[in-house]
Amino acid sequence: MSRGWRHPLDLSIIIPFIIFTGIWGSTWIVIRDQLGTVPPQWSVAYRFLIASAAMAIVTKVRGDRLRLSQAGLVAAAVLGFLQFVVNFNFVYLAEQHVTSGLVATVFALLVIPNSLLGWAFLGHKPSARFAMGSVLAIAGVGLLFAHELGAHPAKADAVVVGIGFTLVGVLGASAANVYQAREKVKRFPLFALLAWAMLFGAVMDATVAFLLHGPPVIEFRFGYWLGLAYLALFASALAFSLYLPVVRKIGPGKAAYSSVLVPIIAMSFSTALEGYRWTPTTVIGAVLVLGGMVIALSRGRQVVAAPDAA
Repeated sequence: MSRGWRHPLDLSIIIPFIIFTGIWGSTWIVIRDQLGTVPPQWSVAYRFLIASAAMAIVTKVRGDRLRLSQAGLVAAAVLGFLQFVVNFNFVYLAEQHVTSGLVATVFALLVIPNSLLGWAFLGHKPSARFAMGSVLAIAGVGLLFAHELGAHPAKADAVVVGIGFTLVGVLGASAANVYQAREKVKRFPLFALLAWAMLFGAVMDATVAFLLHGPPVIEFRFGYWLGLAYLALFASALAFSLYLPVVRKIGPGKAAYSSVLVPIIAMSFSTALEGYRWTPTTVIGAVLVLGGMVIALSRGRQVVAAPDAA
């Protein structure tokens, strides 16, 4: 346990934890509302262009310098591509095919590739408890997958594509998490690194969007821009600003419990607003996913820098 967590009721940990977990749990349904007129790639580009400016302001308010060395800018570009291009683009694409709650639940598997990649590149060997929890979680996703196929046989291709896109997003997020945990990357100022990573990510997102869809597409619906502001300012700049100091206090493994709580919140929104219907199979599947993650995270070293793509 980190020395920073002196007491189980340390409000400097509990309050930020509640805030960023609640924010990330709600973003999946907001992302769903972003889909429609504006291509997902342009929505992601707009989001991180705004978020990068907000994160730059946060960096300056903290008294940190925004300037990075050439090596730092390269690291920010790599992080921006993995986290804010690959990860988020595939999550937005996934939500075009399956419900936001299901995407969030599948994304709880993030800690599995985190651990495996951390073992491969950082020497963090996972525990037997982690392996057991991972098997349970994968079985749970299998049940959710089977239910979706059975409930929507006419949309089987969409379900497969949606979950496939989610898994690609998971791999992108995991690669970003492990990359920024490397010693040569950790030496760069974290908030400045994130500000530049978001900016580079937004530029790359815009490039992909232009190549796929042409010039920027604008939607004038108030709800779209309200949701975009929420995702950029709260789910990106604010949530990362709260999450990362908690990681430093209690360690990434304990902070990763938010990745278990986020799908519960997301599935609640999906049930209320998307009409997601629970069955014995989906209940068992969700319990296996979340229970498996609790078991996996309860011991051993995990490499987690951000709990999800939301």
